[in-house]
Amino acid sequence: MSVALSGCAKLNLTVSGNGDVMQVIQGDVLKCDLPYFDICVANIPYQISSPLTFKLLSHRPMFRCAVIMFQREFAMRLVAQPGDTLYCRLGVNTQLLARVSHLLKVGKNNFRPPPKVDSSVVRIEPRKPQPLVNFKEWDGLVRICFNRKNKTLGSIFRQKSVLSILEKNYKTLQALQLSQNGSIEDKETALDVSALGDTGEDLNMEIDDDDEEMEVEDGETKGSEFKDRVLGVLKQGSFEEKRSSKLTQADFMHLLSLFNKAGIHFS
Repeated sequence: MSVALSGCAKLNLTVSGNGDVMQVIQGDVLKCDLPYFDICVANIPYQISSPLTFKLLSHRPMFRCAVIMFQREFAMRLVAQPGDTLYCRLGVNTQLLARVSHLLKVGKNNFRPPPKVDSSVVRIEPRKPQPLVNFKEWDGLVRICFNRKNKTLGSIFRQKSVLSILEKNYKTLQALQLSQNGSIEDKETALDVSALGDTGEDLNMEIDDDDEEMEVEDGETKGSEFKDRVLGVLKQGSFEEKRSSKLTQADFMHLLSLFNKAGIHFS
């Protein structure tokens, strides 16, 4: 069965008259419940690039391949590698779930009338099986790290606002574990791919953007025990002097596991 998502009534007339078997769903792709599909080929409104990408990646059963045309800068963020200028949270989250490759550039002059931006066609192949990671935890870590991707992790995790958030999580989870007398791991949360869907490059964890110089000094006693725990994790993995802009998927996975083993969580 082929499936076409469309907002064009003319397509219905064309399909119904040619004898081919095709199901046409007319509506907003972000609001529709998608049926089973194996391959997605799409030229989309660029403003839905991020939510559509993660809606596709959260769809079950997983599809085999998607070939989609995006605005070029968005596409290059999807495929960016550690050390690239455009390497960001969007690319890290997408590449956690899928193999992403750039197929070709489509210049603005290929359209009439020409738009203001160039485009690129990208191939997305979901990883099978999906990685065994709590996606909310993963994205919480990546959000913090990419808030200032060119600063050292030691500097980022010394910020008062970051330490405050992590310590609040730590104390909350400790209290829950004591009250429940066991693990609080939420398996549904761990498997919720849609947790990665908010890919704005802003940091939605109430971290103050003006907090760059507000670091907890080594001599401060208040909160120093928890700060030492956090910095100890970074030192254990030799991450203190590393920068998010250079970390690989394996690096982020290792760092998250070290924090979790120390009882430090990001959701």
